[in-house]
Amino acid sequence: MKLISVDQGPTTVAVNSTGSRIYVANYSSNTVSVIDTATDAVIRSPITFGALPYGLAVSPDERHVYVGNSGSNTVSVIDTSIDAVVDSPILVGLTPGGIAVDPAGSRVYVANFHSNTVSVIDTASNGVVATILVGLDPYTVAVDPTGSYVYVTNFEPDPVQDDYRVSVIDTTSNRQVVTVPVGVAPIGVAVAPNGRRAYVANSASSSVSVIDI
Repeated sequence: MKLISVDQGPTTVAVNSTGSRIYVANYSSNTVSVIDTATDAVIRSPITFGALPYGLAVSPDERHVYVGNSGSNTVSVIDTSIDAVVDSPILVGLTPGGIAVDPAGSRVYVANFHSNTVSVIDTASNGVVATILVGLDPYTVAVDPTGSYVYVTNFEPDPVQDDYRVSVIDTTSNRQVVTVPVGVAPIGVAVAPNGRRAYVANSASSSVSVIDI
């Protein structure tokens, strides 16, 4: 086992598609570290962000990394060719957390925990093009391999159904089209590469829900 020293409060990790770089959000230090997987060493000084960076996502072409700053309600964009923040921070909802980029690299989906919304960012303009109402305290997002649907874990129970649910967003209409019951306090969600299943980690029921897509 090898330990790589980064900045304080590392929370979230993202790997680029070729596996050559690892990006680490250092929550307590308001920075992101860049690690070269060939040497397992930090190759860039930590990149400074807004308050409390948490969510991380790498674009499919590896040219950009998107960082949700949960303490400043913004998303920052890293240009990986220079490992520096480009453009102004993108204002989203309250307490952005989970982030996912669609397979085409044209849209970024951001779960806004305290707004009960998902922000949709157009990567060409780095602007928010839609804000989608979902369940209570959305935590994590995942896009299916076709880019047609986004799955969102809602940490708090649905007040009408009185159970915990995952919201499903249609990316064409940018609307929640259905909710799926899962276990208690869902946090993590991932979609299988073949697009046939979504897997949801239920933090308070010691279980994983399997959604047949």
